Amino acid sequence: MIQVTEKAQQRIRQIVAKEGGSGGLRLAVQGGGCSGLSYLFKLEAKERASDRVFGSGDAKVLIDPKSFVYLDGLTLDYKESLIQSGFVIDNPNAAKTCSCGTSFDVTQPPAASGAGS
Repeated sequence: MIQVTEKAQQRIRQIVAKEGGSGGLRLAVQGGGCSGLSYLFKLEAKERASDRVFGSGDAKVLIDPKSFVYLDGLTLDYKESLIQSGFVIDNPNAAKTCSCGTSFDVTQPPAASGAGS
């Protein structure tokens, strides 16, 4: 399960509306970054049949099955300050993260999760 805070949902709604009002925010995991794995954010026009969808209404977070293995239990938030603003990830699967928070590593790859969201 992925938790998407109200602040994150509000920001997703703003981004999606600005880009045409459909689809959602894809959150994925890819190899790279200083810790081994990194997060990828991308706007998607529509969800894929295999996606797990979190959030509500027009504030969808789309996650592919392979990425979900590393993201299950994650909380997605959005923070704003005078210096910077952006999505903040709290991932309980991350054994270590880099100082900028955009990459992470796991000590042991999580077991594949069952179907359903």
